[in-house]
Amino acid sequence: MKKILFYICLILLAKNVPAKQFTFIPQWLPQAQFAGYYVAYKKGFYKQKGIKINILTGGPQSPAPIYLQRKKADFATMWLSTAIQMRAEGTKLINLAQIIKRSALMLVAKKDKVKKLEDINEKVVGVWNETFRTPLKAFFKKYNLKVKMIQMSSINLFLRGGVDITCAMWYNEYHKIIMAGVDPKELTIFFFYKYGFNYPEDGIYTLESTYKKYPKICRNFVKASIEGWVYAFNHEEEAINIVLDFMHKAHVPASRTHQRWMLNKMKQIILPPFGKLSKGDFNYVTSILKEQKLIKVVPKFEQFYIDIQK
Repeated sequence: MKKILFYICLILLAKNVPAKQFTFIPQWLPQAQFAGYYVAYKKGFYKQKGIKINILTGGPQSPAPIYLQRKKADFATMWLSTAIQMRAEGTKLINLAQIIKRSALMLVAKKDKVKKLEDINEKVVGVWNETFRTPLKAFFKKYNLKVKMIQMSSINLFLRGGVDITCAMWYNEYHKIIMAGVDPKELTIFFFYKYGFNYPEDGIYTLESTYKKYPKICRNFVKASIEGWVYAFNHEEEAINIVLDFMHKAHVPASRTHQRWMLNKMKQIILPPFGKLSKGDFNYVTSILKEQKLIKVVPKFEQFYIDIQK
């Protein structure tokens, strides 16, 4: 009888233990670039799969790779090139899903200063923080372009003539430049994917230790996130409302028109099959990073990527 009571007590205690709260951090401030995750949270997709999740605000003040590395976040999004570089340098992170399959990175300049690739040489280029510079460095190195890089966090420096060229994302800064009144015909643009740098960008990452401890949670986080993206693409206006709500709460300036543009472009670069990282893409990026001496060792694909959607 005593043993039965003991086990009953254990069961009751287990039921009262609060579920672990997991944390997720996108690599930038709230915007439609991360609509799938916000939608999954708001629609309860994570909760339905047994995950209590807290979404942090990424960006310059809270870099996603650092938060993941220091275990301040359980899951993070980051570019494939950044993640490979981190893995090569000793951080045991793994790719759980490759969300973006085609690069949206570009350089934007005004035609009166830059008309062709060679004109970039000796120019001042506005760039983001170190987390996002890996493809830029490889690009400049491959085409033997000597540039002066200045860190910036908005397009204002470019609009005011403080830099000759700015890095931009097709779904974000490029549209902001147009919305600021610049005629697209006055711009010279260089899409990285057209110049041999079609790096797949945003992926979902965690640490090896987290995956080993919570494999089911990792699988369900990816499944719920993909469900969020599918729902967002099929319910555009509802998804934009959810994104705008996250932006307002984070005190980030919001424009419905811009977020609609962003969500539309995300749909074009998030290509099926959802979440799969191909070995070909991995080898392609690692070969360029190795060639440009941005990594010394090439991580093993089988250790870097785990196909948890099988």
